[in-house]
Amino acid sequence: MRMIRLPPTIRSFLILGAVLAVTPALAQQSPSQSAATAPNIGGAQPTLLGQYGDWGVYTASPSGKKLCFALAKPVKATTNPPNRPRDPIYMFISSRPLEKVRDEVSIVIGYGFKPATDASLEVGGSHFPMYTQNDGAWIKNAADETKLVEALRRAGDAVVKGTSARGTTTTDTYSLKGLSQALDKVAQECK
Repeated sequence: MRMIRLPPTIRSFLILGAVLAVTPALAQQSPSQSAATAPNIGGAQPTLLGQYGDWGVYTASPSGKKLCFALAKPVKATTNPPNRPRDPIYMFISSRPLEKVRDEVSIVIGYGFKPATDASLEVGGSHFPMYTQNDGAWIKNAADETKLVEALRRAGDAVVKGTSARGTTTTDTYSLKGLSQALDKVAQECK
C-alpha cells in the first residue's frame, strides 16, 4: 500500500535513470527475454536478489535511500503502424521503505506518450487507467494500486496499451510468471 506519492518528475527520474543506464546487452535483448542485468540507478549499481520466472528482483541505495524492485520486459510488443522503433520497455514494481511506498507499479513504454492521454493496463479481466508523463505511466487512481497488484499476482499476463506522441499505438504483453514470488522477495528485502 502506498502512503505517499512522489511527484511524477522524481518518479520519472528514478525509472528513467534505471532504463537509460541499462547495459547495451540488455537493451539489445528481444522483448521476450527477461532482464538479467541490473540497470544503474542514481549512481548506485543494483544487486540482483534473484530471478523468479520472467521477473528479476533488485535492490539499490541511490543517495542512501533503499529501493527494491521487480522488473520485467514484455514477452510481446507490437506497434501500429508495425515495426516502429522503441527504446527498452519495462514494467517496474518498486518499494521505497523510507518513503513508505510499497508495490508502486510503473511502466516505461519506450517512447514519449502523446500529451494529455492515458495508457491502460488490463489484467485478469480488469482495466486500470494509467496517467502518463514522458515515457512513464502510473496508475491513475492510487487507491486502486493494491487491487492492481493483487490482480497481477493472480493473473497469467498483463497487457499495456498506449499511444505515442507521433500517434503510434502500442500493445505490450507481460508474462506474470514468477511475479508473486518476486514481490514476496521485494517485500522481504524492503521492510
